[in-house]
Amino acid sequence: MKPAVVLSSLVLIILLLMPVFAQRKNDITSAPFSPMPYQIGERLTYNISFSSFISAAHAELQVVSRGTYFDREGIQLRAHLETTGIVSTALFGINNDYITYVDPQTGFPYRAQQILRDGSRTSEAFRDFNGGTFDFLSALYRMRSLPLAEGSSYYLSVAGDEREYHIELRVKGRQSIKTNVGSFSTFVTEVDVKNDSAADNYNLHIYFSDDQKHLPVLITAKHKAGEVRAELAGSDVLPAPIVNPTPTPGVVLPATPTAQPGAGNVSLSGLPFRVGEQLNYQIFLGNVPEVAATASYQVKSQGRYFERNGLLVTAKAQTTNAIRRVFLANDQFNSYVDSQTLLPFRTEMNLIEGRHRFNQILTINQDHGSATTENGLKINIPVGTHDFVSLFYMVRTLNLTPPKQTAVSLLVDNKPRIVFIAAIKKEIIRLGNQDIPAIQISLKTDDPQPDKYLLRAWISDDRRRLPLRMTAQTSIGVVRADLAILPLTSQ
Repeated sequence: MKPAVVLSSLVLIILLLMPVFAQRKNDITSAPFSPMPYQIGERLTYNISFSSFISAAHAELQVVSRGTYFDREGIQLRAHLETTGIVSTALFGINNDYITYVDPQTGFPYRAQQILRDGSRTSEAFRDFNGGTFDFLSALYRMRSLPLAEGSSYYLSVAGDEREYHIELRVKGRQSIKTNVGSFSTFVTEVDVKNDSAADNYNLHIYFSDDQKHLPVLITAKHKAGEVRAELAGSDVLPAPIVNPTPTPGVVLPATPTAQPGAGNVSLSGLPFRVGEQLNYQIFLGNVPEVAATASYQVKSQGRYFERNGLLVTAKAQTTNAIRRVFLANDQFNSYVDSQTLLPFRTEMNLIEGRHRFNQILTINQDHGSATTENGLKINIPVGTHDFVSLFYMVRTLNLTPPKQTAVSLLVDNKPRIVFIAAIKKEIIRLGNQDIPAIQISLKTDDPQPDKYLLRAWISDDRRRLPLRMTAQTSIGVVRADLAILPLTSQ
């Protein structure tokens, strides 16, 4: 683990750059990219069988168009999945659409939309991506763009609804597959889910055609009720549509956080943030003007989780293309916290940092002062101990009148540590093209060198208490994270 992991979550996003690990040779971010699977107008249809049901569902994949979407160039991918017959009426009623916009040069998604239908009800969900992570639709097309040499392996991260999956795609060999639309020589690939044994038990295999298009000819999975098979039933190319670019977005100032669509922007009594608030950061290394990494904090939802009422708050950080060849980082934290105290009762961590992979789930009992891992390891902690993400939000609720100081217990590497948060002074900082009143705070630890990394943060001096800037002194120079001025896309 990186040495600065003993520090608070306020600087979590900038500490990703501190270690220097080698990148995996076959990480998908550096793998060759073929544009052939992204042919505009390509439409693939599938018949899906399940157990003894010969036709349980059908699916359609389409490369719709290329144009300007949400103020950037992209390719629009669409998928439709619908169950049919008795499976639809008695087992699984699915009638969903998925739309993803990907970068034409890399295949990485930057915007995704889901339209889910349940009877007469329809719900929509949106998600923005900053690179390094795929959704399921863009992941399938990126797999098609790979060389798929026999014996090779490729690694990628795929974001699901509740968590992120770390996947290894292994090319096992070749096999001839006969379908209703002809016979194909295929590459046989196996999808290995590294951080979720339940998902890995589905034993997912994808058979890609042995040509430049790498058509997904057959997809199979094992379910306890029987095998699922999605077999190619049709392949054609439709005329390319005329694309009208989306309007140029406006600008949201740093002091106005962006709410995710569908989050409801629900007010939380007495707290300086709302459900749906999302804060995005750009991370810089030294005097280099290029963005080295990006990060996002979000108050995702409020509800009942694991038999408790609470909030789901998340943090995600990843390095950008500017330094990805030197150091790849892609970290995801989920924290389920009490909506009154902001103390966590469940913490989920999925970390990718160079060659290092770390996954952990902690169940926290604040009443009894204990945290338990998924393997049953019990950790004694002080009552009132925070995790990295909950601390980020708790700090915003503190009295930050200089020279006020607060001591907080933080769980780090399965050990409780003390972080001292001190309000230093009020000052005006320059962020983008704006001068913003802020309160400078320091974060020190109970280590022999408590201020070793010179951790500082600037919190907006208003009711929202937004973390505007965070800095740290590291062995590779000063690292700075600034709250981004966000584009406001049409929703």
